[in-house]
Amino acid sequence: MLVSEGAELRRLDYSVGAWKGPPEQAAGWWKSRMPDPASRRMHWAPNDVMLHFFEELENQPAQADMRFVLALLLVRRRVFREEQRDTDDQGRELMVLYCPRREATYTVPAIPPTPDRIEEIQGELARLLFANAD
Repeated sequence: MLVSEGAELRRLDYSVGAWKGPPEQAAGWWKSRMPDPASRRMHWAPNDVMLHFFEELENQPAQADMRFVLALLLVRRRVFREEQRDTDDQGRELMVLYCPRREATYTVPAIPPTPDRIEEIQGELARLLFANAD
């Protein structure tokens, strides 16, 4: 389960016996099974949870590179469809994405992460959005 704590999201995991339902501040929740230790496949959180996280990142300019990476992931998963590329007044590239699930259009600045941030973003996305992440 993802819980909103101010501007941050925190992941909480529960056993079936301990689960009493989502609290009011839950950003999203899902049920998964413990993976086979021999399996190397990662299981993503449901698309609605990923969309909620993506939307929350919009108001966090310090996380613009993470939002860009998540947008690319959602395009790859066919949750978003790239409509066009544009530039803003400052000459920065923008991706215009359409989400049929929400019937919404999002404009995302194309801000690739620096080499220092790549590992940090991978870890944060894995921690929040992979079903079998630590």
